[in-house]
Amino acid sequence: MPANTGAAGASHCVGFFAGTPAPTEFSARQRTISPRETHDSPKWVLFFNTAGCRCPNIGATLNQTDPLMSLSLSMAAFALAASISPGPVNIVALGSGARHGLRASLAHVAGATLGFCLLLVLVGLGLHQLLLRWPLLGLLLHWGGVAFLLYMAWKLARDDGQLASAHPTQAPSAWHGAAMQWLNPKAWLAAVAGVGAYTGGEQHLLWLFTWIYGPICFLSVASWAWAGSVIRQYLGNPWHMRLLNRGLAMLLVGSAVYLVL
Repeated sequence: MPANTGAAGASHCVGFFAGTPAPTEFSARQRTISPRETHDSPKWVLFFNTAGCRCPNIGATLNQTDPLMSLSLSMAAFALAASISPGPVNIVALGSGARHGLRASLAHVAGATLGFCLLLVLVGLGLHQLLLRWPLLGLLLHWGGVAFLLYMAWKLARDDGQLASAHPTQAPSAWHGAAMQWLNPKAWLAAVAGVGAYTGGEQHLLWLFTWIYGPICFLSVASWAWAGSVIRQYLGNPWHMRLLNRGLAMLLVGSAVYLVL
């Protein structure tokens, strides 16, 4: 939730996400989620349903004279919290930075950023409604994400840890980073929740949100790759590199298991 909606706005939107009718303004196409639906629906369905939250008074508390500036700051805070927190894309960026260095990892960073921005725009234009209408597509994305996470975990776990190997592995590509976002439930949740909270179905706000989110997402994922490149200097011993890779692989497996449960 944006920090500047005030106590009343926060309680209204929290009530919406919890499944109780919210007294704040909603457009005609939006709906609330019943407690039974919240309990029985799979995680990916709840992600798409959260797009109904609309907070029309964003910006009024922090700065009455410039609500657009307050809205932009709130969007930026949301983007930073969602982008820099641990997740599959950032775990892979950390491993790539440690294995290949920062420069070689920037393709993955750029691909993840562009992939998420495309996802954000399409969700704002109604992609989540398509997935709600055809649940099979949501299931395919769900299980595709599980399979992709397990595949990445397998690649990390089998790496030999040799930084100067005669057959060096290739750093993750831009396409790889973009695909990870589309198969990453965390990215879907951030896109749907952000669009629901900040745009209210207005396209100019959707584009503003995307332009703010893009650079922040790039810098956030790049910071994980940079952290990996800093760790790299302590991983001259292949055993240490293998230990890091297998630890990251276990985190990816844990993310996949969470999606299945």
